[in-house]
Amino acid sequence: MRKLSSTNYYNQVYLEDRCTLNELIYLLSKRWLTDVLFSIEEGHNRFSSIKENLKHISDNILADRLRYLEHYKLIRRNDISNETPPKITYAITTAGIKLSDMLDQLCQFAENEINFPD
Repeated sequence: MRKLSSTNYYNQVYLEDRCTLNELIYLLSKRWLTDVLFSIEEGHNRFSSIKENLKHISDNILADRLRYLEHYKLIRRNDISNETPPKITYAITTAGIKLSDMLDQLCQFAENEINFPD
């Protein structure tokens, strides 16, 4: 959690106000967020299935990233509450698919055009 009175926070707000791309980049920089999005897109639509697919993610981080993705309408949470225990599934939204496609293109660009040091 960021301190709301820090210089870093004020700088981030300033950048986000200048261009919403800065806010998107900040969101995407959260560890595991894109992997969770990709996992849901691949058809892993239950918490346990996503957790199994992303073996090293903690339960707390996974729950947090699902909340972020839902908040920004990149995934949709489906709560079937007439079952005991309630069954919760996740589905990628149209906006999530568009973002995922762009992220795939960025991944290809990074692999083919950027020479990252070994």
